[in-house]
Amino acid sequence: MADQGKTLTASRLANDTAPAVAEAFAEHQRRFQEITRRARSRFDTRDWRAMVGDAVERLDLYGAVIDAVEATIRDRLGDGIDDRDTWTGIKAVYSGLIGDRDDREIAETFFNSVTRRIFATVGVDANIEFVETDADRRRGPVATLGITRVDRTAGSAAAMAEHIVRTGMPGASFDDLATHAGRAADRVETALGEPPTALEIVSTPFFRRKGAYLVGRALGANAEVPFALALLHDDRGVGVDAVLLGENDLSILFSFTRSHFHVDAGPPSALVSFLKRLMPRKPLAEIYIAIGFHKHGKTELYRDLLRHLSTTDGRFDFVPGTPGLVMVVFGMPGYDVVFKIIRDEIPAAKTVTRSSVMQKYRLVFRHDRAGRLVEAQEFEHLRFDRDRFTEQLADELGRACGRHVAVTQDAVVVHHAYVERRVTPLDVYVRSAMPPSRVAAVVDFGQSIKDLAATNVFPGDLLPKNFGLTRHGRVVCYDYDELGMLLDFTFRDLPQSTLEDDSFEEAWFGAAPYDVFPEEFPRFVGLPRDLLDAFEDRHRDLYEARSWREIQRRIAEGEIVDIFPYAESRRLSG
Repeated sequence: MADQGKTLTASRLANDTAPAVAEAFAEHQRRFQEITRRARSRFDTRDWRAMVGDAVERLDLYGAVIDAVEATIRDRLGDGIDDRDTWTGIKAVYSGLIGDRDDREIAETFFNSVTRRIFATVGVDANIEFVETDADRRRGPVATLGITRVDRTAGSAAAMAEHIVRTGMPGASFDDLATHAGRAADRVETALGEPPTALEIVSTPFFRRKGAYLVGRALGANAEVPFALALLHDDRGVGVDAVLLGENDLSILFSFTRSHFHVDAGPPSALVSFLKRLMPRKPLAEIYIAIGFHKHGKTELYRDLLRHLSTTDGRFDFVPGTPGLVMVVFGMPGYDVVFKIIRDEIPAAKTVTRSSVMQKYRLVFRHDRAGRLVEAQEFEHLRFDRDRFTEQLADELGRACGRHVAVTQDAVVVHHAYVERRVTPLDVYVRSAMPPSRVAAVVDFGQSIKDLAATNVFPGDLLPKNFGLTRHGRVVCYDYDELGMLLDFTFRDLPQSTLEDDSFEEAWFGAAPYDVFPEEFPRFVGLPRDLLDAFEDRHRDLYEARSWREIQRRIAEGEIVDIFPYAESRRLSG
């Protein structure tokens, strides 16, 4: 009888608790969509500051909803909060409650977020977590995506392009749309190699920062080309600013170094499936993250890691590059992500703490990344087999990160890590690349510093080892130890020495912790003379304190500075 009573109690608790989790998820999705749908009105009214504010509000929403439902569940379950039999029942009931949703994969991840809050599970526990999604195997509607299609019967390619834009942005006040559509159609037709027979776009625009993007594909008799039309709204109205063509252009638009899109396009899985067809090399995780579902993107990243481990005998090892004083960084050959773990003891030479480093990563997550900051996913309690690590790496993790990594004879348990896409360290690249590529990378290095400044970010440490190149050759920052808000720094002109001998190493003048002397940058970037010359040819203004103070002024006055996720050559005016 006692066992039966215990079973009934667990069953009742499951039937009482699971709906609370399902209701919290539904509330999250409702508020997520509400914020997302504001994007069109922000674009129409050119309220760019509100657009940026909405992006931060939406990022913060997930944690706030999880906090609230966790408190509710703890109140309901009391001392039984960590009873796994009860949670096995909760999962089963919850699975039935979300069976008819067209965002079931997102709902599963939400449940996992709740259970990992409660249990701090090491590795995975299939009894209380959705390890592999069963969304596709359940009943419920087939997820469909709204697609706008216009066929050649509508007229010329220019007429087709104009129809696509008007349909995608109904009610917009356009600036010379016929001319813009004609130029855009010419570029699409050139890329396709033949007149298009049809154009397809996702019916809802993708909004981010000051831009709106119509994303789809051009279909011909013998080929198809992914494309995106970049729309801007200025004093003259809405115009087509650029045409992005091919997988690489779209991959850069949806890069892991950029902030998330606001797009109200219906079922996430259907949108992701369509985008995956346009960008087959882009991981599912990155596509989910790009459209705002960063927690499920993290889930997909972890599942991909498990699949990789099950199909290879590769071992984790240190990644190429200069070892960091703050973090141990490792990865696996042939796998496109790296793991970063904060060291237990940070040398006195670095004026940072574990807490401050974590705050910097939180800042990067919530801030506009301008295509120049690598987004990191925060993981806890990852368990790996010990034999998947090289001896040197396992020894280093145990020695340098022992407070947050447990290394035993059989396993390595990483209690806290940041996981990022792998990039090629800039200092490694410029030592090995051919001269034209080295110069291009250094020039883009300077541009990356300017792009970050335009979003109120100063990297702090400008050494090339803190920057890297993506597979598209874009320079990005991935080391955030010294990163801060640009407005927090004071950019000063270097005082003129009145001493006879000024060849000393130490500064002879006073400087506060946040004082920066741009004239000294050439001493610190560590580039050989030929590359420094190339850098200075394009970016000598980075040595001028007045240039930095000018961008500070613009930011302080509330300006949202233009930063385009495409090359000048993609612009219709380029």
